Amino acid sequence: MSDSKSSSSRSSFRRSGAGALLVRDNKALSTEVKKAEESAKKEGGRLGKHLAKQGLIDESELASFLSNQYKVPAVSLSDFEIEEDVLALIPVDVVQKHQSIPLSRVGNTLIVAMVDPSNIYAIDDLKFITGYNIDVVVTTEGSFAGAVEEYYGEEVAPENGSEVAMPSIDYDQIIDEINDDEVDVVVAEADNATVLDLERAAEDAPVIRLVNLILLDAIRKGASDIHIEPYEKIMRVRYRIDGVLYEVMKPPYKLKNSITSRLKVMSKLDIAERRLPQDGRIKLRIGKDREMDFRVSVLPTLFGEKTVMRLLDKSNLQLDMTKLGFFEEQLSDFQEAISRPFGMVLVTGPTGSGKTTSLYSGLADLNKPGVNISTAEDPVEFNLEGINQVQQHEDIGLNFAATLRSFLRQDPDIIMVGEIRDFETAEIAVKAALTGHLVLSTLHTNDAPSTINRLLNMGIEPFLVVAATNLILAQRLGRRVCKNCKVAVDTPDATLIKLGVPEEEIGTFDVMEGAGCEICNGTGYKGRIAFYEAMPMYDELKDMVLTGASNAELKATAIRMGMSTLRKSALVRLKEGVTTIAEVVRNTAPDEF
Repeated sequence: MSDSKSSSSRSSFRRSGAGALLVRDNKALSTEVKKAEESAKKEGGRLGKHLAKQGLIDESELASFLSNQYKVPAVSLSDFEIEEDVLALIPVDVVQKHQSIPLSRVGNTLIVAMVDPSNIYAIDDLKFITGYNIDVVVTTEGSFAGAVEEYYGEEVAPENGSEVAMPSIDYDQIIDEINDDEVDVVVAEADNATVLDLERAAEDAPVIRLVNLILLDAIRKGASDIHIEPYEKIMRVRYRIDGVLYEVMKPPYKLKNSITSRLKVMSKLDIAERRLPQDGRIKLRIGKDREMDFRVSVLPTLFGEKTVMRLLDKSNLQLDMTKLGFFEEQLSDFQEAISRPFGMVLVTGPTGSGKTTSLYSGLADLNKPGVNISTAEDPVEFNLEGINQVQQHEDIGLNFAATLRSFLRQDPDIIMVGEIRDFETAEIAVKAALTGHLVLSTLHTNDAPSTINRLLNMGIEPFLVVAATNLILAQRLGRRVCKNCKVAVDTPDATLIKLGVPEEEIGTFDVMEGAGCEICNGTGYKGRIAFYEAMPMYDELKDMVLTGASNAELKATAIRMGMSTLRKSALVRLKEGVTTIAEVVRNTAPDEF
């Protein structure tokens, strides 16, 4: 077979194995093997399974080919009577995950039948869980499925089920591409003698390796957050990718405390304190040139400590405003608002909607040698050269209000406040905006017009709000449909009309969805795009605020004056084939007045 074909999906059976041997021995045509490969790629599973399904090879021949390929003995599990105490050595979820089942034990050695004996991580995992040395034999996928159903009373979960799930972590690939000696955690080790057992567990080589692999795999998959969660009988790891959480693995439950302790050591937290929340930071150096920061939060829960890590990759920080996803008119309004010498620009939206990125992009545009910029942040996510950034510490009284007061004695030109949470912070920010300073900040509101009433409800007088505010920017992050596998789908006209698409535009564009492929890990989505709603404080809006207009009235007037709402912005991206109906509905509300 050609070299180009030999680079087919690693998840399917290698072309140098059963497929190549069948063609070589004249037992199958290359076209038949190719058909089986296409079926494997489409439906999931290994090539051998699909060769057998098409009648090109029987189970015994497949086992012989597997034995030749992996250079280990082949077994048919139906020929064995596995003892219950041997089966109990490996939990069923691990059996399913690694497609491996224990056969027998001899002294300190456990014989395990595996569908993929080349999975080094699986073998290490089994060795760690059982405490035995592992000897491997190979079995077919069909034989394994039959044994699982017989001994555990469960069907093997399909590789591509009806629900979209992230694939298992490919630890072998990570190890191949990033060596352990290239990973360096910049950390001071804890040395509390009263928790010596936890320290030893945290420094155990398998735990260190497992934690490093979890962190590295999250980076590779483009995750924004890692959730490590203990429950009553299981522990799971989830990644947030493009705004959605996916379960990627279930580590052995007995590693619960060891994994948490290792992360605490890495982030310089107190491993003896397990009753109170703690926050820290990990700096991971990958190779020679790249560093990644992890913001770590540890929270005590009913069954242990949950750890959530936010990945902060400065190399992925987008500071070019022209590439954030603004429409031309929205970008013009935003740039005009932040170019004024004084006033307030507010960015609103829920947590994780990209508010900080928008503010940082604005600051990067304003960051000149002749300008003094100070920021109050909680936490400081990225270090920006030339900008004075202050981390907030509520426990010692260093909050946004206190920091703002200090800023005003530091001869500032531009001030950024991480979030306006209360009247005191809002009052100081407004006064700063009215006394010759440009103030950038965020609030948590549903849309741009409702931000006005949020400030009024905090206690700020209407005349101060209209005098200080230059522009309000609302935003959301929607997932991009995968470019590699997107296809046009039929959509009822009534659905589009309900979304807000004008009747005259129906039929002028294709609605796209992702079919799922290797590039997007079967999700149909790859990357995210921002939906914006930019509302300059027009004179007419100011008059309406002073007369006590409602949110709906403000929104209707802003739309009449040219504001594109979040829903309209999302619909433009839908028409362009950039996102899907599901993302439009998930991230934006209908424009109802």
